[in-house]
Amino acid sequence: MEELLVYVILLCEDLVTENDYNRRLDKLFLDDPENDDLLWLEWETDVREAVIYVRTHFDCNSLDCERFGRILMRKLKEVYEDCADVREFAGRMYSLWESLPGNIQNMEPFWTLSYADEPLSWGDEEQTRNIYEYMLNYYND
Repeated sequence: MEELLVYVILLCEDLVTENDYNRRLDKLFLDDPENDDLLWLEWETDVREAVIYVRTHFDCNSLDCERFGRILMRKLKEVYEDCADVREFAGRMYSLWESLPGNIQNMEPFWTLSYADEPLSWGDEEQTRNIYEYMLNYYND
């Protein structure tokens, strides 16, 4: 469910589309058709209800932080690479950080989302890029 939680969070922040979410849900369901949560989500046609369901039924205390982080950073890297303006990317990351489960917000690499844009306030785009790129590559072996 970590992967679905990533997609729900990114969907709420307009970093993936509803179609991206639905395609991912379909694949997850096809891989695990006996999963009652995925079945319920497959039948739910209102994406807002699906988001509420995932956010309220996911046990954040049992979150596999590494799996969640790897998936999140992979998706964010796609967004970062498609975004020509680091200020535009940065403008969305603090809000994303606020959307993360509270029990991981202060862990690396997630904590980086809360401060990586600070060098932009004194015009240091290169430092901001370096911070984001370190974060995005945190799980690379």
